[in-house]
Amino acid sequence: MKLEKHQRAAAARILYGPNTLLAHVVGAGKTFEMVSSAMESKRLGLCHKSMFVVPNHLTEQTAAEFLKLYPAANILVATRKDFEAKNRKTFCSRVATGDYDAVILGYTQFEKIPMSYERQAAFLQEQIDQVMAGIDELKRSQGERFSVKRYEQQQIKLQEKMEILQQRMNDRKDDVITFEELGVDRLYIDEAHNYKNLMTYTKMSNVAGISTTEAQKSADLFMKCRYLDEITGNRGTIFATGTPVSNSMVELYSVQRYLQYDTLMQNGLQHFDSWASTFGETVTALELAPEGTNYRAKTRFAKFYNLPELMQMFREVADIQTADMLKLPVPKVNYHNIKTKPSEIQ
Repeated sequence: MKLEKHQRAAAARILYGPNTLLAHVVGAGKTFEMVSSAMESKRLGLCHKSMFVVPNHLTEQTAAEFLKLYPAANILVATRKDFEAKNRKTFCSRVATGDYDAVILGYTQFEKIPMSYERQAAFLQEQIDQVMAGIDELKRSQGERFSVKRYEQQQIKLQEKMEILQQRMNDRKDDVITFEELGVDRLYIDEAHNYKNLMTYTKMSNVAGISTTEAQKSADLFMKCRYLDEITGNRGTIFATGTPVSNSMVELYSVQRYLQYDTLMQNGLQHFDSWASTFGETVTALELAPEGTNYRAKTRFAKFYNLPELMQMFREVADIQTADMLKLPVPKVNYHNIKTKPSEIQ
């Protein structure tokens, strides 16, 4: 079996480059790109154990494609029974002690492997510090009172989470195997657009596309990505999706937080408000309401600035391949316009 040119280039990019987003059109062969890069990385000593996180219904299919490309690979595939309460610890022990080329999990199984309490506490404290910095900045710049209260509400929620976590730390048992103890140093996320709802702390309100509610699976993945950045030097996370940006530019910011958080920090863009003021502007306009009976004011990102700089930064991690770029061999479509006469009821 021989990989296509763009597949070899994508695998090489993963080997040589930092965290990578495989933004390839559907049907481009992203699974083989991930599999080949994982095996080559282990062969070259660039990583020791890779973990593939895929939609729940695709674990067996991913394993079959893995073995199709590397029939002798030593892989471990999680089943539904493996993550039942009585079997979860045994499975995690197998992952931690086994010398596997890859471990393949579903989304829900991946969420059940926790980070250590200490790292969760440090992550929460970092978020609290960011919110407090936002409050201080708003007060210095005489910001709107509503925006300050919005930040203060977010701070209260985070502090409540910290108190709950502290209670768990006091009551914990030492029989839980954490993500850090698995020995995983390369993480592949298939269909990564399912994790786009990452909590955004912002003074903006009622702006279309900005998620101000936290999706637990996205927060969990972000924490694990930050851990891998720490132990691999920003080389341990690979996302694959055919739709990296589907609804709003905020999704682009979320991808950058996952894959190039340190780059955002170096440029002073880790806070969404800083990122948004650098690359975009919100515009309020009248739009037809969904029911079609009246109009309503809707605020959304409608103007963008510094796009060359934004794309240059994004391209440091993104490998983009569209259908027009690849010209994949697909069946020719023949379109026919069929005219039908209206019925008596019509």
